[in-house]
Amino acid sequence: MLALVAAGVGFALTRTGSASPPAATHSHTAHHAAHHAAADAKNFLGPDGVVSPAIVAENRKPGTTAWKITHEPASGSIQGWASTTAAAAGQTVGLYVTTTAPTFRVLAYRMGYYQGKGARQIWESSPVPGQVQPPCPVTPGVNMVSCDNWHRSLTMHVTKAFVQGDYLLKLVGSGGQQSYVLLTVWDPASTATYLVVARSLTEEGWNTYGGYSYYQGQGTCTLGQTSSYPPCNRARIVSFDRPMATGLGASDFLGDEYPLVRFMEQHGLDAAYVTDVTVSQHPSIVLHHKVVLSLGHDETWTTSERDAVQTGLAHGVNLAFMGAAPLVRHARLQSSPIGPDREEVDYRTSTEDPLNGTGHTSTVTGNTFATPPVSAAPTSLIGGEYSGYVATSAAPLPFVVYDASSWIFKGTGLQNGSQIPDVIRSDIEHVNPTAAPTDLQVLGHSPVPLTSAYTNQGQWGGDTYSDMTYYTDPTSHAGVFESGTVSWISRLTICTPAPGPCPAHAVARITGNLLRLFGQGPAGASQPSVANWAQVTPAGS
Repeated sequence: MLALVAAGVGFALTRTGSASPPAATHSHTAHHAAHHAAADAKNFLGPDGVVSPAIVAENRKPGTTAWKITHEPASGSIQGWASTTAAAAGQTVGLYVTTTAPTFRVLAYRMGYYQGKGARQIWESSPVPGQVQPPCPVTPGVNMVSCDNWHRSLTMHVTKAFVQGDYLLKLVGSGGQQSYVLLTVWDPASTATYLVVARSLTEEGWNTYGGYSYYQGQGTCTLGQTSSYPPCNRARIVSFDRPMATGLGASDFLGDEYPLVRFMEQHGLDAAYVTDVTVSQHPSIVLHHKVVLSLGHDETWTTSERDAVQTGLAHGVNLAFMGAAPLVRHARLQSSPIGPDREEVDYRTSTEDPLNGTGHTSTVTGNTFATPPVSAAPTSLIGGEYSGYVATSAAPLPFVVYDASSWIFKGTGLQNGSQIPDVIRSDIEHVNPTAAPTDLQVLGHSPVPLTSAYTNQGQWGGDTYSDMTYYTDPTSHAGVFESGTVSWISRLTICTPAPGPCPAHAVARITGNLLRLFGQGPAGASQPSVANWAQVTPAGS
């Protein structure tokens, strides 16, 4: 154990870098003195990345497990949405809630580690009268479900007490009804090492509230489409002005984002938090950080967000694509009656898009970025390309180490061919030899039996492959990492006692190695990628 002292605040880091809370103090003065000392202390490099004493101090504060929804009452309901995906201190957030409960209240929880409890309560509303809001209309043709006809239930003021981070707003009805609303609190002045980007665009694109998403619809075909794919009765525009249909209102945040947030907060890493909508609105924010973290299942992007990340790469900002299938779908934002950038447009068929043929080629929404008229496949940026998915009915598959000599496997004890169980699930990423960066280094090469998966990117002896990759930009020396599987972040979750092996320890060590190198600046300056993709066998796989 390595003892460290920062500006008079003592704490210890274990070999894995987790910060151990100090003994509790009953001195109000001592608590504030320690807080200010931590805030003034300088960041330092720890085993799992760049540590911020302020984040360490934040996670020492009293945590709670009350953020969890553990049971639902036999009757009644509550659902809601916020007027923005992200807010900064000094702004207000409108909350729109429908409930059968006579009254309800809202509790704001900042998600983190907090002695393993997972969150800290920042704010609680007074009781608010409940009401059942009117049905949400569907816009004909584009099949957009929007609840902008709801009445605002209350306004939440984002004060300085709201430390930047990802929040769950827990709606609690007087009859015990419970659900979540997602919100990110961001700091426009932050220059933190890591920029954690929440995937609002993807979550809303998959949101089936009211019966429509980009992948599902109801009734007959629309806009003249008769083909079966994409579904002809799908939504072409989705609205943020509606609740999330899944995850009790949290969508897939608790699986595809929160485990990494918890890991970073547990290890005191110097993180800033934004949403992809924020990056689309303020693209220069990328240049204020050393690392951009794209989280699990981050498939839908705007042109502005993509341009921001590519500009960052050219200026030495490292990119970590923590999930497979990033940058597949292409969307743009437009205003709703509630506010700017509250509607997300993705026709998925360019000929249906009103912008098609108008000269706005870069924002026309075909099925993917790679399809005309944009014709800008992201493979050369990411390192790999989307190649399919493991069926939900299939058993999870192991991650297989390909290049154990790489820095990313330091301290793991893994060798070439070693397996980490239960890592390859859902979407996978694969090397495309015709489009890969010339210095691409394959770190993991995991066979995926075709009996378990769908792919349109090739097969070799009954398998396709999930590839973890790394390359460095020859000019800026920035590093680009791609995990190869959509489920990497979710595998950071500590396994509950159960039969079978657990991937969490190995996944955590690899993730810590990644964040440690990337947090120091352009990764290629000390660890340039070693091209090996041409030696992967079977050839072309």
